[in-house]
Amino acid sequence: MAYEIEDHETLYCFPDINSSCIKGFEYSRHEYIIMYVSVSLLSAWTVFLNLLVIISISHFKRLHTPTNLIILSLAVADLLIGLIVIPVEAITQIEMCWYFGETFCKLHNIMYGLLFSASFTNLALIAVDRYVAVCHPLLYPQKITTTKTLISICLSWVCSLTYNVTVVIYNGHVYRTDKCYGECFIPIGFACAVTDLFVSFIFPCTLIISLYLRIFYVVHQQVKVINSMMKGGKCVTDGSLRKKSESKAALTLGIIVVAYILCFVPYFICSLTVNSSTILNVLAWVVSTNSGLNPLIYALFYPWFKKTAKHILTLKIFQPASSLVDIFTEHQL
Repeated sequence: MAYEIEDHETLYCFPDINSSCIKGFEYSRHEYIIMYVSVSLLSAWTVFLNLLVIISISHFKRLHTPTNLIILSLAVADLLIGLIVIPVEAITQIEMCWYFGETFCKLHNIMYGLLFSASFTNLALIAVDRYVAVCHPLLYPQKITTTKTLISICLSWVCSLTYNVTVVIYNGHVYRTDKCYGECFIPIGFACAVTDLFVSFIFPCTLIISLYLRIFYVVHQQVKVINSMMKGGKCVTDGSLRKKSESKAALTLGIIVVAYILCFVPYFICSLTVNSSTILNVLAWVVSTNSGLNPLIYALFYPWFKKTAKHILTLKIFQPASSLVDIFTEHQL
């Protein structure tokens, strides 16, 4: 990362180019080391944990369920955030310059928007999946199939990509202003920003919250019935146990949804009301850090994830018929 000092004060991203952007200031060597090590650890952590989720669901056939396919899609988005978005954003913010060219600037903005949009659409799909499973369990096998789920996931990615490509290309031409060399910034008009806020955040958030409020109400009623049956000494049927299992799954995925929303809400609010780039950068990092949080939630609430992670890390997945292992009982089928 080249820069020079002119007049002992001014730092430029590209000293040999007249239209070069000016860097704000220079960090000390120790500050550079600390920041780059911290970001590298965050990126590696996010990629590693989400890779465990992807391998687990892809490899073990007992995990090939509609719900887990959506979790797999969410893990892919989180992995790409850790692999691409976090390193590029870190270099840009630490160096205070964009060194990757105008073409990659547009691609990066598209990728940035795509991955976070895909995350939200996946959360919406999870909410719909859990709503049908908990509130309409008899219809679930017919309404939520593997094929329908795969189609929904593909459509969510395609729609997210189309939307973000349109936003970047449109704003890059309509609202483009003269900018210095070494800056990656695509200005967005107020009307477009409000539209993006509604499409990317308010609408999916409203849908997700509405569905989960209904889910939590039904879960609360189901748990009360099952507990009263157990206290009364009545036989608890397999159907009741299945309802309790579905309820637990819904609550676990609800925690993931709440974590996402809590991370996104401050960023979206401040993006419209705050002019401080420092505050927005900090909140953007909070959003990015969330991508490494989901696997921890799986580890805390899903026993199968602990078992599959152990199989992967001990290389047992390379054993014959390892994909047929019943990770719920740890006996082969």
